Amino acid sequence: MRRIRILAGILLALALVGVAGWMWAIGWAPSRSDYAEQGIDVGDESGKIDWMTVRGGIDFAYARATSGADVRDALFAENWAGMYEAGIRRGALHSYSLCQLASDQAGNFSATVPRDADALPVAIDLRFHPDCPARPERDVVLGEVRQLAALIETHSGKPVMLRITPEFEAQYQLSAAIDRPLWSTGMFFPPEYLARPWRLWQASTIRRIEGAERPVNWTVIAP
Repeated sequence: MRRIRILAGILLALALVGVAGWMWAIGWAPSRSDYAEQGIDVGDESGKIDWMTVRGGIDFAYARATSGADVRDALFAENWAGMYEAGIRRGALHSYSLCQLASDQAGNFSATVPRDADALPVAIDLRFHPDCPARPERDVVLGEVRQLAALIETHSGKPVMLRITPEFEAQYQLSAAIDRPLWSTGMFFPPEYLARPWRLWQASTIRRIEGAERPVNWTVIAP
């Protein structure tokens, strides 16, 4: 019985440590003394956002607008309007698909996101998706991403940003080949996998904040 009680105590202690660690993780953000400007990016998976509440803790926000050539984020219009009404600097994000043509993806984005001279630069999110098994040659991907960037820039009037995951960068080495501002990803620790210094860093994908139904992506701007 004594051994059982000891084992139960150990398991309870481990469970409490796990809960404490998780609570720390979902509330963590990089220090404001290191990164003065911090914000979020959201999509329909983030649920409803009360932008009037959220605005007190962020300096900017991005909302996913489109994915590929035929998907529009279900909450983009609501998020886009909510950010404007709350006075938050806002930007739109497009999720790139290796399975569809850049011209078709640009058309989807341009038809979804209104022109706004005050908006932040559009971000193109480059990562592998489970529903797209295609892995084109590097030269093909470079050409398609360049075309997508140019078409979106014609619509928005500003250079796009490229948010590239480590896995996508490892296969296609985009950061050295396409001269656009970079947005890196990496939980908790500043990433070093890109060929050039990053402008933005997505530091957490599990941040919980007041005003958001579900976890949001937390991003900081390089000092």
